[in-house]
Formats: sequence, structure tokens, C-alpha cells
Amino acid sequence: MGSMTDYQSQHFGWQVTDRVATITLNRPERKNPLTFESYAELHDVFERLNGCDQIRAVVITGAGGNFCSGGDVFEIIEPLTKRDEVGLKQFTEMTGSVVKAMRHCPQPIVAAVDGICAGAGAILAMASDIRIATARARTAFLFVRVGLAGCDMGACAILPRIIGHGRASELLYTGRFMDADEGERWGFFNRIESPESVLEAAQALAVSLAQGPSYAHAVTKRQLHAEWDMSVDEAIDAEARAQAECMATKDFQRAFEAFAAKRTPVFEGN
Repeated sequence: MGSMTDYQSQHFGWQVTDRVATITLNRPERKNPLTFESYAELHDVFERLNGCDQIRAVVITGAGGNFCSGGDVFEIIEPLTKRDEVGLKQFTEMTGSVVKAMRHCPQPIVAAVDGICAGAGAILAMASDIRIATARARTAFLFVRVGLAGCDMGACAILPRIIGHGRASELLYTGRFMDADEGERWGFFNRIESPESVLEAAQALAVSLAQGPSYAHAVTKRQLHAEWDMSVDEAIDAEARAQAECMATKDFQRAFEAFAAKRTPVFEGN
């Protein structure tokens, strides 16, 4: 399959710098919609990032002043109206598998969101670990507008945990757009940057994460996901096991030795 550092993408931009992979959805003339093929490739890429030591963080963004307008109307929506129930379930399971792959890949994912972030595009932002937006970002889980439920690709599970049940319910029932200020206020966006600096800010954050203890970051991501289904006592026990696991790493020893020598630690991910 080859190294992910020299991976050649078929359906989006792919660049690796400083152990950070940047995925750029790049159909700007259509506001970067997804197709059956780009869904499948996104799933494969995030699956392949499991066990990929050369890449320690991921940035996902869109070209041309927009993030992603969701599933392409003529390349996805129209064909779906002609599928039978088995074919429809195959599609929804495939799209859900993209979010599963994003949540289970060990690298932190930072979304740089400008302009339209709608439908499946909003889901990609939601499934990321950290979201940085511009003031002109407009986010909508607009499935209801095409006669579908808000329960798409894990939205009913993940979105309430980010912004709260009531706010998530409003967005999923109405399909309305959430502007950037509201998104930041509600905790969907971590912060707002200018259109000129949003990608740079996301990449700088990703580089700083990539320079950190990547093994420990992967454990943090794993526990953030796993502890949704645990009681507090179960979570405390799980974290005790996870942190003991991290204390057995060479990175933990490196950090101590660097502190003792009054220098900055260099983490190697083991």
C-alpha cells in the first residue's frame, strides 16, 4: 500500500508536512460536495492512519472559501432515490463508517472550517476532535430539509455531547444554519480565525500536537470516545489503566529526563 506520507489521493488534496496530514476537499466550484467515491476514500484513509507512525495529527479543510456542502445532489441524492432498501442501508452504513474511522484513528483531527459546512460536511466537522472556524462559517445539519431524520452518521450521539441536548435538538429538528459566533458560544467551534489565517492556525495547532507524546494523545482520544458509555467509577478505573500504560512508555521517561535537565522533551511516540 505504500507509506501514507507519499499517498496519492484520488478525490481530495493530500499533503504531509511536519508529520501533519492536511486533507483538502477540493471541488470549490460546487462548495466541495462529497461523492460515493470520496466518502469511500475518506474511510480508507482514516482506516489506514491506524498504526501510521509517520503521521501524528490530521487537518481537514475545504478549498475556495467553503468547507463542505455535504452529499452531492446529483451524484448522491438523486441516485439514492432510485435504490432499494438494501442499497440504501449499504449507503448509510458506508457513510457511518467514515465517522467510525475518524473516531478510531489515533491521530487528533483538527477541522479548519470556512464558509458552508452543511449536511455531511457538518458531520465531518463534528467528528473531528477540534474545530477552528472563520466568522463567515455557516453550519447546518440540514437532513430534515430533504425529508430525512437528524440521526445521520452519529449526529444524535455526538452533537449533544459537544453543544448540549437542547441545542443539538434544535439544529437537528430545524436544519437551520448556525453562524460562527453562535457555534463558538455553544462550544462547537473552539475559536474563530480570519479566512486568511484559519488553515494556518489549524495546521499550527496540529503541528504542536504532533510534537507532543503521540502515544499518549492516542490514549486520550481512545478514552474520550470509550468513556461515553461508562459510569464515573468505571471511567476512573479505565483511566487508571490507561495512564499506567502511558507511564510505561519511553516518552514518559524522556519527559522526566528533560525536566531534570531543564530542556524541552522530544517525544518519539513510544
